[in-house]
Amino acid sequence: MFHKKGILPVVLILGMFAALFVAYPVSADIAPPESAPGSNPVPAGEGTQVRMMAETVTLTILPGSTSSPTAIADTTAVFSMRNLGTVEEKMQVRFPLSFFAGDSDGRGNFPEIGGITVKIDGRNVATKRELQPFLASEYSYPQREQIPWAVFDVTFPPGEDVTIEVAYRVNGFGYYPYEIFRYVLETGAGWKGTIGSADIILRLPYPASGQNVWLKDVDGFGEPTQGGIVSGNEVRWRFEDFEPTYQDNFKVVLVTPSLWQSVLKEQENLAKNPEDGESWGRLGKAYKEVIMQSKGYLRTDSGGREVLRLSREAYEKCLALLPKDSLWHYGYAHLLWAHYYFDISFSSQPDAEGILPLTLSHLQTALQIDPKNQRALELLEQISYAMPGVVKADGDEFIYLGLTATPLPPTPFGGFPTETPPPATPTEQPTMVAAAEATLPVSEPTVEPLSTPEARAPNAICGSASLALPGLAVAFWLGRR
Repeated sequence: MFHKKGILPVVLILGMFAALFVAYPVSADIAPPESAPGSNPVPAGEGTQVRMMAETVTLTILPGSTSSPTAIADTTAVFSMRNLGTVEEKMQVRFPLSFFAGDSDGRGNFPEIGGITVKIDGRNVATKRELQPFLASEYSYPQREQIPWAVFDVTFPPGEDVTIEVAYRVNGFGYYPYEIFRYVLETGAGWKGTIGSADIILRLPYPASGQNVWLKDVDGFGEPTQGGIVSGNEVRWRFEDFEPTYQDNFKVVLVTPSLWQSVLKEQENLAKNPEDGESWGRLGKAYKEVIMQSKGYLRTDSGGREVLRLSREAYEKCLALLPKDSLWHYGYAHLLWAHYYFDISFSSQPDAEGILPLTLSHLQTALQIDPKNQRALELLEQISYAMPGVVKADGDEFIYLGLTATPLPPTPFGGFPTETPPPATPTEQPTMVAAAEATLPVSEPTVEPLSTPEARAPNAICGSASLALPGLAVAFWLGRR
């Protein structure tokens, strides 16, 4: 039961702060701790005549367990080296086992690559771990003077090619449902001239696509390396004749393998039994997890938009088979609300598909089936504070204003005015055009319309719980279906 007189002013204030500082999707966040990346080897000393003619780096992503929220890559890097001089060169070649520029993982820790093996022209050679000075980089923040290196001896005869093969295992890093892998190319700048060519191969344990590898328009993780070509289980990048700098360092963002394997598992189940409503629901939920970020907003790249379509389609098929399942109605509403709130409302786009009333209809249906569906009640509570003109908490009930009227969308926050704002000049308003998107036919839930003038649902959340509102995005990461 709400005690409006005492709580309403507090709620309004908190709601203002939530709107300003919480609800807006951002591209920057507190960075996750990084894992030590693979790197190009470094020659000892300066002035070598040995050139890196070609390199091929393969990141083979391991399947992992079905419950693992992380990713691991077996990495193999093969370098073709040629001594362009007239005399033999014997040297120690070094491979950085941690962040080459002396940085930490962002949290003051220094993770290290272990289990490294090296071959020279196909023969195993011994390595030893040594602490030596870090290498300076244009954008580095060294936190220690020395870093660990794997050191091994190599002889480069004049005019001959020598093949160096380095193998090791690295961990990805990031925030679920995504993992990042990096590879440092700039450490190869110490060799003679330019790098002739570099091929980087990402090899997945299943077919690669723009759905399970986030190739462009990435939010929250920084833009990955562009130019990848998808073929079968692989994505390939190729670079030619370049002097590597920090701008050439490689980065890829991919869906956590365990999550994508759950997608494949449900696809396999449905191929055997297409009338399995629970499997359709689990598939819709898995697709939803693929595109939903930690703050609740969805991927907006073309691959993400396709996964959104597939998730909606799976939920629709689930509910056609299980129309009386309250939790699946909530799960679909949860996806639709994220889509409306971040993709349509904040972008000031017209709700051409009626996503908002569809969201409310599924929540209304969920609570008609199970009035104690706590997840649906909590989502309605969040909606009522994010958009008071859409859902209103009235004592022990919610009123679905968005089903009885057409509410005006909130005005996006445009920043604070300057001390001396320029005079306003009338301008012609552009016509808003909805973003091109695959339109999915959706079916309204098969429930009888309510006979009361205003659509209502019981509000089982006490007023004191509403003080947790400023964590609006937390609603998207509550227990979901």
